[in-house]
Amino acid sequence: MREPDRFRTAVHAWAAGGADAAAAATVARELAGGLRVVVLVEGFSDQCAVETLAERRDLDLAGEGVCVVPIGGAMGVARYLRLFGAHGLALTVRGLCDEAEEGFFRRGLEQAGFGTDLTRSTMRALGFHVCVTDLEDELIRALGSSGVERVIAAERDLARFRIFQNQPAQRGRPIERQLRRFMGTMSGRKARYARALVRALDPSGIPQPLDRLLT
Repeated sequence: MREPDRFRTAVHAWAAGGADAAAAATVARELAGGLRVVVLVEGFSDQCAVETLAERRDLDLAGEGVCVVPIGGAMGVARYLRLFGAHGLALTVRGLCDEAEEGFFRRGLEQAGFGTDLTRSTMRALGFHVCVTDLEDELIRALGSSGVERVIAAERDLARFRIFQNQPAQRGRPIERQLRRFMGTMSGRKARYARALVRALDPSGIPQPLDRLLT
């Protein structure tokens, strides 16, 4: 198992608590010696998008001591901030979240001592960026519906998407909503398209939250 994967596995077990938490904390502390920055994201597809953009920019995240950690939903962000903060592993922490989960990130940052009465702009100054409405929406807007359909065709999913569009529940919906829903209808598809969409982006059209996170 690669070191970033070992670190993520140990941190998740530590955060979950239970009988294995102490041993997992020991492993996480040992592996944290090679890290400088942890990037908190909500899920695996967000991790894929961040890492794919880093690859496009020839950034060696692991070599630079950066690890992207999906936290399994924004409700747990305060717990992870405590693990990585000054009283935990003492690493620099950055993050990316959806607009609907902004409140969880804001409260987590405030509880972890990053400030009080934080706004979106002050969160951004701290290195925490908000996607509107979420990262999938940001990517779809950046590429446009026709651009996303070209990616779907390249992934050999266009016939499946046309069938999906013809389902009664999808008829009459804006194509942007159809595209977003299609990407989440099968296990693994959301992460696969996070990679594919980021690879298809024009360098000048990277969504701001993702761009700022890696700048």
